[in-house]
Amino acid sequence: MNLSNLQPAEGSTHNQNKRLGRGEGSGKGGTAARGHKGAKSRSGYSKKIGFEGGQMPLQRRVPKFGFTNINRKEYEGVNLDTLQLLVDNGVVTDTVDMTVFVANRLATKNEIVKILGRGELKAKLKVTAHKFTATAKAAIEAAGGEAVTL
Repeated sequence: MNLSNLQPAEGSTHNQNKRLGRGEGSGKGGTAARGHKGAKSRSGYSKKIGFEGGQMPLQRRVPKFGFTNINRKEYEGVNLDTLQLLVDNGVVTDTVDMTVFVANRLATKNEIVKILGRGELKAKLKVTAHKFTATAKAAIEAAGGEAVTL
């Protein structure tokens, strides 16, 4: 290695672009590769999102239908087989409530939880949640447990 072949370490430099608008001698002076006149040549130019050069934009061309119910409640579903898995892994023994759901990342503290009936539950559990499906409630009670609605 000598002064003629020095170069920065691999990955240490990022910007290998030519610096724009730094005099004619740089090869990118004058218009700084922006062409002549027009909005795109100005500083501060930014086109609107979805702008298609004056053509009717896609979001206005496609037909709109349906509606979004602002009062809809979004439930985080937890199935019976998931509860059984928690029992098998020794995470829970007798009670399952929001703290257990949050600790095991089945729901966040602000979500509302609904227990769903997929799989089977063999363990006797006291399950506390916001909602239960009829099959889930029946399965919990059939296993000798208790379904408590928040």
